[in-house]
Amino acid sequence: MNDNIVWHLHSVTKKNRSRQKKQRPCILWFTGLSGAGKSTIASAVEQKLYELGHHTYLLDGDNVRHDLNKDLGFSDRDRIENIRRIGEISKLFVDAGLLVLTAFISPFRRDRRMVRELVGENEFIEIYMATPTKICEQRDPKGLYKKARQGKIKNFTGIDSDYETPEYAEVTINTAELGIEECADVIIDYLKLNQIIFPPEIKI
Repeated sequence: MNDNIVWHLHSVTKKNRSRQKKQRPCILWFTGLSGAGKSTIASAVEQKLYELGHHTYLLDGDNVRHDLNKDLGFSDRDRIENIRRIGEISKLFVDAGLLVLTAFISPFRRDRRMVRELVGENEFIEIYMATPTKICEQRDPKGLYKKARQGKIKNFTGIDSDYETPEYAEVTINTAELGIEECADVIIDYLKLNQIIFPPEIKI
């Protein structure tokens, strides 16, 4: 840490922003295999939140790798750095009073735990897309599983790189059993039940 760098405190706080937006800021962290439905369900949830008048931002794995993280590959080391950067960005969005949705495979528990520890209590909601590997591979919307099986893609999660399933996810969803709207409603119901949206009073 550079001793010449000082963190500046501002008069408008996260509490102020949260009250203005009438929501409790948090990270909705969608994790699961490629093809599990992370981006699709995250997008559906954001649409519902928008229609309810809430303030959101969606960070999608592919989109982020087009610009912010375009210098990173898919080695374990680069995957860790990818999630670290996303965690720091998500933390800033939470400070801004937003509901930030993130759709990343994020295969390692320690990395997801690291992001959880960046924000306050109840500000990280892990949403595990528990769609079976067989179903994900059958969908294979980008043809990635096929390429991984052929050896054209290395370090592909679920084939030659491990995915560590969440131990204590706040929400678990199997898109092989529920439709898009049903999955989104499960998450919206969780947010209402836990007073993330429409809270009676913001206390941070």
